[in-house]
Amino acid sequence: MRLFGFELHVRGPAGLQTVSDYRGGWWPLIREPFSGAWQRNQEWTTDTVLAHHAVYACVTRIAQDIGKLRPKLIERDEDAIWSEIENTAHSPVLRRPNRYQNHIQFKEWWTTSKLTRGNAYALLERDGRGVVSAMYILDPNRVTVLVAPDGSVFYDLKQDNLSGLERDSIAVPASEIIHDRINCLFHPLVGTSPIFACGTAANMGLQIQTNSSAFFGNGSNPSGILTTVQQITPEKANELSDLWNARFGKDKSGGVAVLGNGMKFEAMRMTAVDSQLIEQLHWTAETVCSTFHVPPWKVGIGPQPAYTKPEIANQAYYSDCLQALIEQWELCMDAALGFETATEGRMLGVELDLDGLLRMDVAAQYETMVKAAGGAVLTPDEARQKLDQGPLPGGDTLYRQQQEFSLEALAKRDAKPDPFGTTPPAAPAPDTQKALPAGAAASEDGTAARMVRLAALIDIKAATMRMAA
Repeated sequence: MRLFGFELHVRGPAGLQTVSDYRGGWWPLIREPFSGAWQRNQEWTTDTVLAHHAVYACVTRIAQDIGKLRPKLIERDEDAIWSEIENTAHSPVLRRPNRYQNHIQFKEWWTTSKLTRGNAYALLERDGRGVVSAMYILDPNRVTVLVAPDGSVFYDLKQDNLSGLERDSIAVPASEIIHDRINCLFHPLVGTSPIFACGTAANMGLQIQTNSSAFFGNGSNPSGILTTVQQITPEKANELSDLWNARFGKDKSGGVAVLGNGMKFEAMRMTAVDSQLIEQLHWTAETVCSTFHVPPWKVGIGPQPAYTKPEIANQAYYSDCLQALIEQWELCMDAALGFETATEGRMLGVELDLDGLLRMDVAAQYETMVKAAGGAVLTPDEARQKLDQGPLPGGDTLYRQQQEFSLEALAKRDAKPDPFGTTPPAAPAPDTQKALPAGAAASEDGTAARMVRLAALIDIKAATMRMAA
C-alpha cells in the first residue's frame, strides 16, 4: 500500500484479536433505552443525541476552550525549570499539525472525537529522520484496536483519503498511532463517552421538544376522543374520525364543532402544567452537564452563582472539567514526539499555554502580573512581556519590599540572647572627666582630650597647696 506517497508493507502478526466492547465504547452506535425500542423507532444514536442543546453546548464549549490554548515546546534546564524554546524539528508540527488543520482546529477535532466517541486517534507521519512531521485525526468509527498474542497492540485502519490511507484495511503498530481515550470503564483500550451516561436524558429532552413542536403545530390544541352513549360500528367510528381530522385537524383547528346524538369531545393530552414541561427540560439539561462536568451556567443553563466570584468559578471549571483533558493531551503529545525520556541529554516536553483561558479577563491578568512582579516571582520585564509590552530600563531586576527580611537575617536575630530587646539598657557610668571648655571641640588627634587632662591636674595641685597652707 501507499501511505503519504511512500510504498509501505505493513502487516500485523498472526492471531490478532479484535478488541470490542458492547457496553458503551465504540459499539453500538445505536442504543436502546429499553428492550424493543429499536422496533418502535425510539432508539437513540450518538448523532441524534448531539442535536440536544446541552450535549452540543458541552462538547463545543470544552473543545473550543482547549482548542484556543497555544501548544508550547518546553525544555527542562539543570535547575529542573521548564522554559519555552523553539526547535526546527518539532515546533512546526505543533503550530500546524497537518496540511488542512491549524493547531486550534486540530485540538478541537481531537477533543470532539474523544467526548462523543470516547476515543481519539491520530496517525503519525514521519520524515526521513524518523521525526514526526504531521499528525492526522482519524474517524473513530473506522478504527479498530487489535491485540496480538504477545500483548502488542495494533490498529486496523480503514480507507481515509484525507489522511493518506488508500487501502481498505491496514494494521498499523501502536508506535504510529496516538490513542487518547476517556473513561475506560470496561476495557483499558476502549474509552467511554459521557453520552453513555446522559444519552437517555438527552433523548428524553429531544422527545419533549418534538412533542411540544407537534402540539404547537396543531394550534396548541390537545388531541382527544369523541365519545357517545350510543353504540356505533367500527366503520362509523373511522368515518367520524376522518371527518373530525379533515375539519378540525392541524391548521384548521380552532373552528366551531357541532356535535349531536350525545357526542362530546374529551382532551387526552396532558397540559404543560400537568407534565411539568419546563422542569423536565431543565432536568435533562442539568443531567447532561453533570456527565460532562461542565457548570450549567457555562452553557447558558441557569445563572452564575451569585455568591461566587468569576475567578473562583472559572478555576472550578478548569480543575473539574478541563485539567484532566489538558494533561492527557500533553502526555499523548510527549509520547508521540518521543519526549518521555531524555534525548542527547535534553529533556523536552509539550505544554498548553493556560494564559489563553484568561485572555479575555484583563483585570485578572493585570492583577496576577502585578503580584508576580512585586513578589520576586517575575521581573517587571517578564511580566510586561506576558502582556505584550516592551522592556524598560531596570526592568530585568527582581524587586521586594524594603521592610521585608530574609530568613537568614531573621535566624541571626533569633540567635541573640535578647532578640527582641526586651531587657532595659544599663545606666551609663558617671563621667569623672571635666567637660570641655566652651567652644572647645574634640578632634581625631586627641589634642583637646590632653588639654582637658592637663587642666584637671592643675586644679588638683592648686587645691592641695591650699590645704597645706
